[in-house]
Amino acid sequence: MTASSPVPLDATTLNKSLRATFESGRTRPLAWRQAQLAGLRRMMDDAAEELVEALRSDLGRPRMESYGADIGHTKIELRHLAKHVGSWMKPTRVRVPLTVAPATARIVPEPLGVVLVIAPWNYPVQLLIEPMAAALAAGNCVVAKPSELAPACSAAMARLLPLYLDPEAVVVVEGGVEDTTALLAERWDHIFFTGSTAVGRVVAVAAAQHLTPTVLELGGKSPTYVHASANLDVAARRIAWGKFLNAGQTCIAPDYVLVDEEVKDDLVTKLAAQITEFYGTDPQASDSFGRIVNERHLRRLEGLLAAGAGTIAAGGQVDAGAGYVAPTITVEPSPEAPVMQEEIFGPILPVLGVANSRAAEAFITARPKPLALYVFAGRGDVIDEVIGATSSGGVCVNQTIMHLLPSNLPFGGVGDSGMGAYHGRAGFDVFSHRKSVLKKRSKPDLKLLYPPYTPKVEKIARRILR
Repeated sequence: MTASSPVPLDATTLNKSLRATFESGRTRPLAWRQAQLAGLRRMMDDAAEELVEALRSDLGRPRMESYGADIGHTKIELRHLAKHVGSWMKPTRVRVPLTVAPATARIVPEPLGVVLVIAPWNYPVQLLIEPMAAALAAGNCVVAKPSELAPACSAAMARLLPLYLDPEAVVVVEGGVEDTTALLAERWDHIFFTGSTAVGRVVAVAAAQHLTPTVLELGGKSPTYVHASANLDVAARRIAWGKFLNAGQTCIAPDYVLVDEEVKDDLVTKLAAQITEFYGTDPQASDSFGRIVNERHLRRLEGLLAAGAGTIAAGGQVDAGAGYVAPTITVEPSPEAPVMQEEIFGPILPVLGVANSRAAEAFITARPKPLALYVFAGRGDVIDEVIGATSSGGVCVNQTIMHLLPSNLPFGGVGDSGMGAYHGRAGFDVFSHRKSVLKKRSKPDLKLLYPPYTPKVEKIARRILR
């Protein structure tokens, strides 16, 4: 079953249909869950080339980036879920205190019900399929809402998913803001949203009307700190890779760099050289550099390069007709400039000098908590100090982006960068209710528990409960 504009979306009927499927019990058995995960794995194999082409159409994405980020990573996550879901489903025995003995107690993971997954446009395959897979592994029905800003990928998801998944338990809804608004008006058992902080607030308000739990995977300005002890060649290469991947349209891309003043000029030179090494002297002609998703976002980035954006050390070119913003390094922008106040979400990297790690920590902690923090240093004490003094969704040391990859590491934000986490067991847990179950026999049945509460009973109770 799919629902797609311009056919009017009847979100209420859709909700009831999926709820009936869930209440029938068909999604609970391990065999059903494994079948859905296996279907997704087959789809990622069978349709890999179609999805790569859709990503190229929507984002001008290089093939290597498309396969690695949206297809390869998703397949790894699917394998991990399939391998472990059977053990995660099992009840966990826990010890009981003397006050309730004799008894047994266990925690039983149960699916929440019918969940809504709203995906963004920047990684439109990975960020739809991976949360969906976690929800299915947990035994839920799913409404999948791809982004209308990635229309080729949205159409591919709408066509492919019903071919590989239980169509009475998984529904793809295409469409724009009006359709998403209609979906958000319904009562779901969980809403998983990936996107901007501004829209995340809208989703949170809508969810609150039904007291629906949410995971909000947002973004923000993820800082990078480079200490004087860092290997600057490696730091420049890894920062440039993380920043310019997908033309900077990555929620955990390094948003700006704070670097010890004594090595700032050297780092800037190496970053600029790294752009040439990656993309040649004309990055616009490179097959390894992507494009901006649409003109509105391109014009926004163009505006960020205007007032107060600092001195451009590399790049700065914009070709609106080609959807191109050059990989750009800008030095010492005003902290109050838009480029330092807004999440950039594009290939512009501000670099600011700081006196030392303490100054970097103060700069970071004065701003909303980011989704990611990157620290480059050769000294362990500096690394530990920065991690301990700051708060972020995740941290990657002497590398960028890669803390996203291990399935055993929960991925999520904190504060303005989001709430909740997924990947691996964390994803299974977020779409499950951990139900507490205490089991006692009819005998013995101690009258000590029941009225009348005599002084003797109270004295015994105080001894037990002290």
